[in-house]
Amino acid sequence: MADNASSGLFVLGTIPVAVSDVDLRLCGMVLEKDGEQVSFGAGAACLGHPLHALAWLARILAEVGRPLEPGSIVLSGALGPMVDARPGDRFEARIEGVGSVRVGFGNVGIGK
Repeated sequence: MADNASSGLFVLGTIPVAVSDVDLRLCGMVLEKDGEQVSFGAGAACLGHPLHALAWLARILAEVGRPLEPGSIVLSGALGPMVDARPGDRFEARIEGVGSVRVGFGNVGIGK
């Protein structure tokens, strides 16, 4: 994550997609909250291309002696504006050519 502050959790899909199979710069993203569109964007919103952010990270980590390892999960940055999540909210994110993920937030810890 570019600033390590805009999220506390992330959701991964279950079907890997090869980078060579998707135009990451042009792929569109739609985020829905409870069925209503709340954010949209494209890969270009991440430094012009998500791989630019990944290349920067890989270079910096290599310089400090901590290179990325095979299988590392890297969040390259947001493709559109983020929105708050509250207990009871349900989200679905769809990225063209990549797939979709869903998550719901329960009422755990409310009132304690």
